[in-house]
Amino acid sequence: RLEVTKRVAMEFVDKRPYDRFGLSVFAGEAFTQTPLTSDHFVVKEFLAGLRAGILEDGTAIGMGLATAVQRLRESKTPSKIAVLLTDGENNRGAIDPLTAADVARALGVRVYTVLVGRTSVAPVQIDDPVLGRTTVMQEVSVDERPLIEIARRTGGRFFRAGDQASLAGIYAEID
Repeated sequence: RLEVTKRVAMEFVDKRPYDRFGLSVFAGEAFTQTPLTSDHFVVKEFLAGLRAGILEDGTAIGMGLATAVQRLRESKTPSKIAVLLTDGENNRGAIDPLTAADVARALGVRVYTVLVGRTSVAPVQIDDPVLGRTTVMQEVSVDERPLIEIARRTGGRFFRAGDQASLAGIYAEID
């Protein structure tokens, strides 16, 4: 899922030559990978380098959104948009997703939320005390309700992407 998401996001960046992009990443915590820039090569390089396991495991949607919104706060552009992509439900982080949505709304940031995948069993890397870093199959839960509410509160839209074609269609619609 990550590889498909990265590829489609890079295509989206290519289609918006005059936009500035930033990249905030999150798992169990969040950080800014790339601050807002018009250097699309840099954004695409950092997208290409993303991989699972960089951050502590988990899904801190509120932290991810708050990090992105913080970066957009100082922007003077009349249109501030965040695309929040996740493949899971919020289960970590010090900031609740709906609190982050309220901050986004207050700062004039429209959030498009994209749920990639569905409840299923997926390979997840874990640190096993005997085997070391290994991959196990785990149930991956998804909860679209907070994502729908984030989009609603900020004037954005919620999307569900089940495959590469639908994700590309979502980016085309956002475009």
